[in-house]
Amino acid sequence: MTGVDRAQLYERIGGAATIDRLVEVFYARMDTLPEAQGIRALHRPDLTSTKEVFKRYLGEWTGGPRLYSAEKGHPRLRWRHLGVPIGESERDQWLMCMRGALDETVADDEARAVLYDAMAGLADWMRNQPGNPHEASARC
Repeated sequence: MTGVDRAQLYERIGGAATIDRLVEVFYARMDTLPEAQGIRALHRPDLTSTKEVFKRYLGEWTGGPRLYSAEKGHPRLRWRHLGVPIGESERDQWLMCMRGALDETVADDEARAVLYDAMAGLADWMRNQPGNPHEASARC
């Protein structure tokens, strides 16, 4: 994956249009896949505002406009999710939805792999249940 810099992914994958579609497909998968019921239950019934925030975050995270931080400041993702129990099962369900959404929306194989690898690392780091390997190092 040496040919893809995560900070340049936004343009490489198609910018805002791809980010918007990726987020919509991600949450559609979460809404419809029986094996994603656990992670879906952790979200509000109406995902409208969640989708919009995720689009701004993901756009910025991939090198696009700094819309998320202009509104919310530093992401502090782990801190923002401390009230949500995230263990291995939740991580795996989230990644299953994201992998399918990436497969459906990102045509560039190399960019898709870089995105998935980076998201998998982030999703793993988000675990906040006792006994996870990030417990001692999580300082927000």
